[in-house]
Amino acid sequence: MAQQLKDVRSTQWSNNPGSGAILLFLHGFGSNEHDLSSLVEPLGLSLPWASLRAPLELGNGGAAWFNIVTPGVPEVAPVEQATEIIWAWVDENLDPEIKVIPIGFSQGGLMASQLLRTRPERVAATTILGGFVLGSNQSGDEIIAAQRPAVFWGRGQQDQVIAPVAIERTSNFLPQHSTLTERIYPGLAHGINAEELLDVRTHVISQLNIAE
Repeated sequence: MAQQLKDVRSTQWSNNPGSGAILLFLHGFGSNEHDLSSLVEPLGLSLPWASLRAPLELGNGGAAWFNIVTPGVPEVAPVEQATEIIWAWVDENLDPEIKVIPIGFSQGGLMASQLLRTRPERVAATTILGGFVLGSNQSGDEIIAAQRPAVFWGRGQQDQVIAPVAIERTSNFLPQHSTLTERIYPGLAHGINAEELLDVRTHVISQLNIAE
């Protein structure tokens, strides 16, 4: 059964930037737009931000970017549809010169990688937390393979949620298509800890040349 997606709703939103860049938080499966916005304060970045709600409603306040059929091996069409929906939100709400800094967790991490792989010219400091990449060629793959944009990929050593096949695919793809910073956090399961947030902050600052 095909998923019926309408649009992205953002109920967590700071000021709309006039220029520069904006943090774009993309939550995981079953979560919502209130989840990753909690990272704004501990990250301590003086940047505008938006935390998007995925368009597939799951009930009980949860949402998803696409349905899970085979863990770690998502169907291509729903992921690409969700990617287009995020870009539609960006085009509607942000001026063309504003860069997006996608920070995605789990399924949202996949969506963060999708933004880079489809419109790399619009993306800065891609951040994938406990996520992975889609196993299908995307329109911007040749561009990023040549340009090697900076990507941060962090995950817990004890993460039992993301399937090994997805980790292996991502481990092969990212070094060939990015300037990769990879961090594996001992003792961390499928989550985000303070050490990882410090690494994300450093990653974003290094790419934007903003003051610490």
